[in-house]
Amino acid sequence: MHKMTVRVTGLLALCGAIACINPVTAWAVNDEISGPGLASGGYVVTVEAENVNISKDTGEVIAQASQGSTYQVVEDMGDGYVKVQVGDTQGFMSLENASIREAQAEEEAASDNEQAMVAQAQASADRRGSLVNYALQFVGGKYRTGGVDPNTGADCSGFTRYVMQHGAGVALPHNSGAQSGYGTPVSADQMRPGDLIFYGNGKRVNHVAMYIGNGQIIHASTYKTGIKISAWNYRSPVKIMNMMGD
Repeated sequence: MHKMTVRVTGLLALCGAIACINPVTAWAVNDEISGPGLASGGYVVTVEAENVNISKDTGEVIAQASQGSTYQVVEDMGDGYVKVQVGDTQGFMSLENASIREAQAEEEAASDNEQAMVAQAQASADRRGSLVNYALQFVGGKYRTGGVDPNTGADCSGFTRYVMQHGAGVALPHNSGAQSGYGTPVSADQMRPGDLIFYGNGKRVNHVAMYIGNGQIIHASTYKTGIKISAWNYRSPVKIMNMMGD
């Protein structure tokens, strides 16, 4: 017990280097933890401040922990300090204005978050797939200037307007240039099925199509070809827009 008191006293000398750092939230991972404040078990430390120093008991800083980084807790030193594993060495971190939680709770939270992200991504993919399938039923339909219904004939923006409204519940105006002002811009390597691709002369938009995946688009093209599938880069796009909000 005398040994622990000496070590903590040494740590208190670090306050100038550590205690004034922004608050840190702690978590930890270990098989056995000893010390005055923690029961035996597993814990991990996760830094929530922008920067937090990890130091030796001499006060020498051996690492600067950045926000979001995690460290294995080796020992609870008491008085608001823990010893953590930093690579192949160990150092001391202040836990002022922070909390410590068991690793199991952190792992479960991370697992739940990962599952939620996977479910969200799948729901987005399903929604986009459904939209593409809805649009594909109109392949072979007529092109008609000013047309807004692919069942009877539509121009390019009339087609995308109809499909987005009835296939995804997204309302757009009947004009390719006006439609290009909606949504969120994406790059060619980010585009996904359901995104709209706009073409034009220079920066002026005069045509719109829907990306359906595998390097292809569906669009109301011309009187001769009607609603058809083409390569997405058969012309140089002016912009690509995500209209789905995901």
